[in-house]
Amino acid sequence: MSNLPYVLILYYSRHGATAALAQALAHGVEHSGQLEARIRTVPPVSPDCEASIPAVPSEGAIYASADDLRHCHGLLLGSPTRFGNMAAPLKYFLDTTSDLWLEGCLINKPAGVFSSSNSLHGGQESTLLSMMLPLLHHGMVISGIPYSEAGLNNTQNGGTPYGATHWSGTAEPALTEIETQLCYAQGQRLARLALQLDTFT
Repeated sequence: MSNLPYVLILYYSRHGATAALAQALAHGVEHSGQLEARIRTVPPVSPDCEASIPAVPSEGAIYASADDLRHCHGLLLGSPTRFGNMAAPLKYFLDTTSDLWLEGCLINKPAGVFSSSNSLHGGQESTLLSMMLPLLHHGMVISGIPYSEAGLNNTQNGGTPYGATHWSGTAEPALTEIETQLCYAQGQRLARLALQLDTFT
């Protein structure tokens, strides 16, 4: 693992679309060469009383720890839409961060959000907005995508000023060129803000 300071890219993905967004965002974060993109996920939740998942996932990103969040210099938070809100596994993880809130670990650190949905008007923007709420409570500085990015005006798939999105249609995880460009732009902007806000002390 790199010794560089890092932006945490924390997401939940069921079919791979949100994971694809996370990878594209990581390329933007690492563009300057001054920050690592640390990609982490969260385990699914279950109504079962006993844990039934391995401590380490069999593939993909590893599960996030509280320390991953505590020591990050910026955060990109991603989830598929669930009735216009973030998925329960990600909400569950955030609900366990009260100790970080009490410590003020995330105050003045930049954050952004990203999402995916199967239908074009499937609640992407409300999901992004709702994901910002716990980050505001943590004192984070919310950053979106400015309209200086031409893709916001040209996209016919995903992409919003609130954050990168992907329209997967029939569960197709492949991102369009514009969706990928907007992810790159958001990751690059978040990394630039982390450097400018001097969150390294």
